[in-house]
Amino acid sequence: MTSVNHQKVIGKRDIILFCISAILLLDTVAAGAAIGASSIFWWVFLGVVFFIPFSLISAELGCAYPDQGGIYAWVQRAFGPRWASRITWSYWVNVAVWCPAIFILFAGIFKQLFWPDMSLFAQILMGVALTWATVFVNVITLEVGKWVPNAGAVIKLVVFAAIIAGAGQYYFQNGSVNEISLTTLKPSLSDGLQYLPVIIYGMLGFELICAGAEEIKDPKKDVPKGILISGTIIITLYILATIAVLTAIPVNEINLVEGLVDTLQLFFGSTGVGGMFVVILAIGTLYTFFSNGVTWALGANRAAAEAAIEGELPSYFAIESKTRGTPVGAAVALGIASTVILILYGALAGTNEDLFWSLFAFSGVIFLIPYVGMMFAYIKLRRADPDRERPFEIGGPAWLPTLMANICSAILFITIALFIYVPGDGLQIEVFLGSVALLVIGEIIVHVNARKAARGRD
Repeated sequence: MTSVNHQKVIGKRDIILFCISAILLLDTVAAGAAIGASSIFWWVFLGVVFFIPFSLISAELGCAYPDQGGIYAWVQRAFGPRWASRITWSYWVNVAVWCPAIFILFAGIFKQLFWPDMSLFAQILMGVALTWATVFVNVITLEVGKWVPNAGAVIKLVVFAAIIAGAGQYYFQNGSVNEISLTTLKPSLSDGLQYLPVIIYGMLGFELICAGAEEIKDPKKDVPKGILISGTIIITLYILATIAVLTAIPVNEINLVEGLVDTLQLFFGSTGVGGMFVVILAIGTLYTFFSNGVTWALGANRAAAEAAIEGELPSYFAIESKTRGTPVGAAVALGIASTVILILYGALAGTNEDLFWSLFAFSGVIFLIPYVGMMFAYIKLRRADPDRERPFEIGGPAWLPTLMANICSAILFITIALFIYVPGDGLQIEVFLGSVALLVIGEIIVHVNARKAARGRD
């Protein structure tokens, strides 16, 4: 089976906006700020030891190996189809779990703004509707569909700018409700470990645009530039917005689902005009949650489709629109899986925040596994393919890129462990069992398709 030809419709501006849409997450700000003032230290520290190295590695891989499928193609080159299919399954199924989490966040803010008595059941139905809207955007052409994440990125920049500006005004009038000093900036592992994974989670996604490499006009030139520009914008806004939330809301009152709207209301909601401004910004925030889901689905579905085209995932995932070249099979499968997961987890959750955190942590474990594979693939390709043309390459001594990739891998392993075992709360059994179940299902799928491929070669 061969893929259809893809139109080259993605330029440098699209890459910058796509990365911002994928990585700059408004929900991450509230969750990170819940650590307290020490979260500012963690953003800076992890920005240096993880975010910058990860962005540089993504840029080098994206321009050296501009293959359709992105992370799938890189792992396949390094370790063969079996490991590539495992990585791609984790990558795709994570999005099927994460989309319900982000859409539950959407429903929680919608409830706060427009429907205070909205039941959890109604919020779940809203999440299902948003899931299938995401599927629709994934099956239209990327030339049209790209405007959903592009618009989401622009709106995010506006909302972040408003939060940061509002914090400045609030501080000069009222001071800060949380002490931000050298003493409070010191990292606190006892309180911070529960939310530290959220910060790492909010730093990943640069490789996502490379899943549609055949649709990028000039990947060797535009991918590294787009990643480096967007990366600078992202880390700066994360740090400033975290300070903004800590300026206005006591740490023990930060709600992971409703914290952003609470912050906006404190900054701007004291007058009628300000209240309207808050509603407009909140509606924009709602849209960014939808665009987040769309952005990740666009990349994950293309990676899964490419793996299926190669016979490494079920053939259903390989179904593409004959006229648009879009991954119809993978998109519809994602819609079905997300709907089932949303309903099942919704039946077990007591509140919106419980449901959000359970889904978020559950998806987090699966989400991080492909990035470990990506780091190992980078190390292997650097060693096994030294003569490859690399339009962008990490400079310095020869050992530096390997050291950077190994440090990133170690941080990813620690983050996985913190999603499963939360200090103070113990083993998160539903997260552990859910993650194991999805990995087992993936292993069965990989094994079955490997046997089919072997029979086809006989």
